[in-house]
Amino acid sequence: MRIEAGGWLLGAAAVGAGSVWLWRHQDEVMTGRPVNEWTFTHMNLLMPTEDVRRGGDVFPLPRRPRPLEVTYGFEGRERSLAELHARTNTTSFVVLHGGEIVHESYPGLFAGGDVRFQLFSITKSVTSMLIGIALDEGVIKDVAEPVTAYCRGLAGSAFEGVTIEHLLDMSSGVGDLVEDYTVRDSLISRFNKAATGGGSLHEVVSSAERSTEVNTQFAYSTIDTQVLGWVLESATGCSLAQYATERLWSRIGAECDAYYWLTRRRPRTAIGGGSLNATARDMARLGLLMSRGGELNGQRIVPEEWVKRSRGRGVPHLEIGALGPSGYPHYGYSNKWWTLGGERRPFTAVGIHGQYLYVDPDADVVIVKTSAWPTADDPSRDAESVTALRAVADHLHEDQR
Repeated sequence: MRIEAGGWLLGAAAVGAGSVWLWRHQDEVMTGRPVNEWTFTHMNLLMPTEDVRRGGDVFPLPRRPRPLEVTYGFEGRERSLAELHARTNTTSFVVLHGGEIVHESYPGLFAGGDVRFQLFSITKSVTSMLIGIALDEGVIKDVAEPVTAYCRGLAGSAFEGVTIEHLLDMSSGVGDLVEDYTVRDSLISRFNKAATGGGSLHEVVSSAERSTEVNTQFAYSTIDTQVLGWVLESATGCSLAQYATERLWSRIGAECDAYYWLTRRRPRTAIGGGSLNATARDMARLGLLMSRGGELNGQRIVPEEWVKRSRGRGVPHLEIGALGPSGYPHYGYSNKWWTLGGERRPFTAVGIHGQYLYVDPDADVVIVKTSAWPTADDPSRDAESVTALRAVADHLHEDQR
């Protein structure tokens, strides 16, 4: 009996130790393959959430499927879309042309038309859309306002003197120059641990130190967008989910409710830079809204000037190739959207692990690609994905001429 009891105690200790390890390393487990294919479609089972409610009528996306015989040149050879999906772990792929679905596929194990995908930093671009709406309504007065006018708890922190525009441009100068998920004590790692493990986001954000002078250098920062989300909540008196419901989601004719996952610690808050979950088709509707200058179904939703601003506006340190170590050379940045230049000036929202909302207004093309990369960032997979998305838009643009 002593041996049995001892064995039971050893077993219990092992389970306890395993539970502690899993709690401490949950982010790594949740985002690594192959578990992330399930995680990225089931965040509502893992974290507290707040719904973003759809409205009444669904905005139609007529189906006109056609073969997409598209190839793209990458690493010295022509590749097919099937190769893209296999090489970049695609979970959903929806292509609109002229407001019609010309291609829709769900290669992911748990993916489907009614499945809501974890969109990561595509959320940042949605936060920008909400800021544009709030400015148009007058609840936020000007992008030149200091963020501490709305977030008084950040007075005296490194965010003192930072404006709303600086946050929109990732030029606050606060925090790490490169957002590195692989460094355990990096600012983004501490932020993620606080969000999912019951810590205080405010403590992490307010502890961030200045790395560069404000408005002089691009430095990609989820922290910047978290502060921007707090500005929006303070200005509107609504949670992000409530404001998104009232001013955006209920107006685009979404098929399904979306949701933000929230921090474990109360008062719970959404991650304005990364916790929105929605279906691929509804994300395509958001892309169509941006492609059509902020109008959809005969109603103005996002100000036209805000959409134009999101395609780039000539700020030198935000131009293509000028972003420095925290931006890939094929991107510029503006208003929390990645700009791509060229004659048609497409732009895209991008999330870690391979999430894209690609918008080419001149070609009348919108592409949604969700993925489950094994790592948060991957320069090669990103370059290949953007090359392929450009090729699809080029093909459809040429096809209509």
